[in-house]
Amino acid sequence: MKTRIGLIFGGQSCEHDVSRLSAANIARALDPDLFEVLPIEISREGIWFSIALTDLLAPQSSQQPASTLPQRFFSLDPYFRHTSVQDALVDVFFPIVHGTGGEDGALQGLLRCLNKPFIGSDVLSSAVCMDKDVTKRLLRDAGLPIGKFVCVPRPQAAAANYESLASQLGTPFFVKPCNTGSSVGVQKVIDAAQFNEALRNAFLFDDKVLCEEAISGREIEFAVMGNMEPCVSIAGEIRMQRDTFYSYEAKYWSDDAAELIVPAQLDEALLKKGQVLALQAFQTLNCRGLARVDFFLKDDGQYLINELNTLPGFTSKSMYPVLWDASGTSYRALLTELVELALDVHRSRQSLVRIPPTPSRS
Repeated sequence: MKTRIGLIFGGQSCEHDVSRLSAANIARALDPDLFEVLPIEISREGIWFSIALTDLLAPQSSQQPASTLPQRFFSLDPYFRHTSVQDALVDVFFPIVHGTGGEDGALQGLLRCLNKPFIGSDVLSSAVCMDKDVTKRLLRDAGLPIGKFVCVPRPQAAAANYESLASQLGTPFFVKPCNTGSSVGVQKVIDAAQFNEALRNAFLFDDKVLCEEAISGREIEFAVMGNMEPCVSIAGEIRMQRDTFYSYEAKYWSDDAAELIVPAQLDEALLKKGQVLALQAFQTLNCRGLARVDFFLKDDGQYLINELNTLPGFTSKSMYPVLWDASGTSYRALLTELVELALDVHRSRQSLVRIPPTPSRS
């Protein structure tokens, strides 16, 4: 019997379209001899739909808005309420909803409450890695290298001062929402006017804004896969051609703004150093299944961890599957392994004792 994969995509974040691209690539790459794909779309309005696989794989221009398809309304009941494993409509969920509501622990919490296996990190590590402020503080406390940063919560926005931040971070510096991905809402600022505009823009996406130093160096990325004993891929590099940083447009909609170099040209010592740091970051934040760890590599050979992405993109431009393919694990084999890792985590959870011990009688 084939393993039934509930492929959840879309969502209410600004990364909805990227999520659909990832889901379509995953659906095409999953081994049809092993898996049956059941696409589940979350509309921009937050409504869940069970859609046909052919609709997911169709060109996006031919898609009708999900809100016009009420006959496809998705009910949780047949997916989760069952008397035995054999009766379940879905065996493993693949939540490839990027951004808020998808990789921030919210969706993972739903799946945990429903006691279903799912690919990727658990609630806490998903939430931690989504929040760039919390990520950096935990990495810093673990003694791992990060760049300088200052967090500005919304109540303190009025007191945020460009000159004060520039004295701490240098000029230019970056302003970004703490809880978005794909470089959404990120701006590079060089003066007070730009800073004020960037701050207003970032607060459109989140209630916390991160101000970070602009680090001069190469953008190096590693892919990590595994649970208790994860492994790390070879390195890849993002080399900008036009944009000043790896923006949302450069990542997904431009063919020539950035060049993905795989493998990155690193000597053996630098490669090993980066792999060790990627592994340490993955384990420090208690990640499971998969994550992409992004670094800046300075001219003096120092790595600075930029961020961890617990549900990296799976589009044709996405570094995570490209890195594993170059490391000897094909896209199809990678997805099969991720399913097995999700099942392993679930079996481990089920083995935990959930009933308090009976008090001993003396």
